[in-house]
Amino acid sequence: MASDEWFRSADWNPSVEAKFNEKLGRARRKSQYLRIQANYLAKTHPQAALALLDRYISLGEDFDFAQAFLDQATAYLALGRFDDALRSLENALNRERQFPNLKTNAWSEFAMLVATMNIKSQFTKALQALSENQSRLMLPVEKFTWHAASALILAAQGERKRAGEHATRALEVAQPTHSGFRYHPTVGLVGRTYESLRDKLIELSGASC
Repeated sequence: MASDEWFRSADWNPSVEAKFNEKLGRARRKSQYLRIQANYLAKTHPQAALALLDRYISLGEDFDFAQAFLDQATAYLALGRFDDALRSLENALNRERQFPNLKTNAWSEFAMLVATMNIKSQFTKALQALSENQSRLMLPVEKFTWHAASALILAAQGERKRAGEHATRALEVAQPTHSGFRYHPTVGLVGRTYESLRDKLIELSGASC
């Protein structure tokens, strides 16, 4: 790792932490270094990420709070703390409503978590998040999560016809194997990330394998 990338370490141990804190102590604007480092650790070192995010939030108002809440949710999910993850995602969404020019993927994470875990008490909020972000859909993976979450929630609400339509669309946008970008052939593709949903979506769409 280059010396100027001290806040992007994928590893975390006492030595790395000591180096990070030493560099941070000399930094003029500490908040972003804390958040960025937490982002790199959220999935693999969630406890460390949460501690860094607590420090970040304690510094006060910052433009990147929505992303911080999303990173916090990622760490909670890695720890299996689903209720905490939902609260963090809601915090991210509420922050984006206050500052609509600064968006994250919190809508997708929230809707997919609610849909795949069948959290009925959160269906209304999930559908609201999907509706609010429909105009942002550009990449295949964004379109997939939007339609897949919609399909699962609508099916759970008994709206099988609409659920089937969304499931069919989700399967369609999951098919491309090349992004169309010469140097980034897989960017934005669904790939195998949501492979476990395929059978359910096929069932809802009425399609056959």
